[in-house]
Amino acid sequence: MSSLKKRAVAVSFIFKFPDGNVSRRPQVALFRRSGEVNTYPHKLAPISGSVDPQDCSPLATAWRELAEETTLTASSLRLFRQGKPYSFTDLDVGREWTINPFAFILKSARQGGAGEEGIKIDWEHEAFQWFDPDEISDDEAFQGVPRLKESLRRVWFEIDLGKDAADVLAAGLKALQDDHVSGARELAAKALDIYLDVIPRLETNDQTSWWKNVRFAAWHLWKNGRESMGAPILSVVLSSLDIIEKHLPTNSSSSLSNRIVEQICAALKDFAKARQQSGTKIITTFASFLDHFPSDKPLKIITLSSSSTITSSLTHVLSSDSSTRPLDIHVLESRPLFEGVKVAQRLSSTIQLHPSINASITLHTDASAALASQNAHILLLGADLIDKSGNVSNKTGSLPAVLAARHVSPGVKIVVVAEKEKILPFDPPGHDEDNDAGELVRSWGDVVGSASEGSDGELRGVTVKNVYFEWVPATMVDVYLTEDGIEGTQDVERWAGEVRQKADRFFDDL
Repeated sequence: MSSLKKRAVAVSFIFKFPDGNVSRRPQVALFRRSGEVNTYPHKLAPISGSVDPQDCSPLATAWRELAEETTLTASSLRLFRQGKPYSFTDLDVGREWTINPFAFILKSARQGGAGEEGIKIDWEHEAFQWFDPDEISDDEAFQGVPRLKESLRRVWFEIDLGKDAADVLAAGLKALQDDHVSGARELAAKALDIYLDVIPRLETNDQTSWWKNVRFAAWHLWKNGRESMGAPILSVVLSSLDIIEKHLPTNSSSSLSNRIVEQICAALKDFAKARQQSGTKIITTFASFLDHFPSDKPLKIITLSSSSTITSSLTHVLSSDSSTRPLDIHVLESRPLFEGVKVAQRLSSTIQLHPSINASITLHTDASAALASQNAHILLLGADLIDKSGNVSNKTGSLPAVLAARHVSPGVKIVVVAEKEKILPFDPPGHDEDNDAGELVRSWGDVVGSASEGSDGELRGVTVKNVYFEWVPATMVDVYLTEDGIEGTQDVERWAGEVRQKADRFFDDL
């Protein structure tokens, strides 16, 4: 065993959907390896390659290998799903493999891609052909590489979950991916609703298989829903798995009764209701934090974008009968979706309903961060994700706002207001979420004439970037306000460790 070479690889399945409709049954491409490769010559396989030290992630490896072996790039492919990595040993070739599975969708010419005609194989392959996913087998007669179906099932979960549950999960994942309106906490609530729709559709003939599929679906909700905002989804599914596990009979070899599944779903619905209470607790924490500042002069607060937690906290303070503190609130209107306007509108409505409130609301463009931050006492940030070290991923514009506020008002407190479920105990996604450039172009209105626009919604000859999130280092954050009170970086690290242990327990053996 000591002579085995350990090798991590990225394997990429290319799916082709009829008319680009992901609700229809796809075909998947397999490539016949040539006689010149070192392992598994003449076997059918997805596109694969070793994860090199210089690759920032296995996904980066996947994109590199796709370009090298098929000439396809992001213009002709889009990431469909990632699968949970797994390992196995093949003594015949002296390897201990760690497989990182990915699935990509081939874009047709109508979708702006090169389609099947764009696939140009290199020396590593002899040919390729399309298969129905059900045709793929690990039987020797199929002539596939070892564990081919095991790799496929991790991205094509219909194999395990069954068509009914898989269709619901697939539709739910797409809804999460396409939702650019809801915040991270709201997305987690939607993920829980999807989970509640999937669970009753799973086969209950064997409790062990059912429990594995329940955890498998939970993993996909976390990793393939909206990973850039996935920390709350992870928290929700881990809490759900805790609840489910407590309801499972000790005799795991038997089938699972419909009555137990109904009890599990009822318990999860109760959890969904109880989860809303953490927002109320944060509001209390926020009000307590403001008590640290003098109440006899206006308190200047800066915030940006649209955090439902921050908006609710400010609204509560404004509408509190006991609050006499004058507040000077400045909102930075983030682009391209102008979320700050919604915050200012809601705060203004609260003031209109309570004429005795001593507060003012000022709206700025996000480029005015330095001007808005003069003499500020507090800069409030929401969080879509907090990593295990306390670094905060939030709406693009957050870091410039922090830097500007620190420069023009050195005494300003940088305050992150977020539920602890936003804390992610794993390394954050190794890729930026670059969104539809058309969102920016459309917001320009008549400034850019139609003759200057390309068919993809971008300016001809100009690359338009629409990245939603950026990082604020933990060293720039003074305090975190959570449902458990006023906390620091050490509290974040401790909580991340607890979540990591739970995630490892539920997911490691999948």
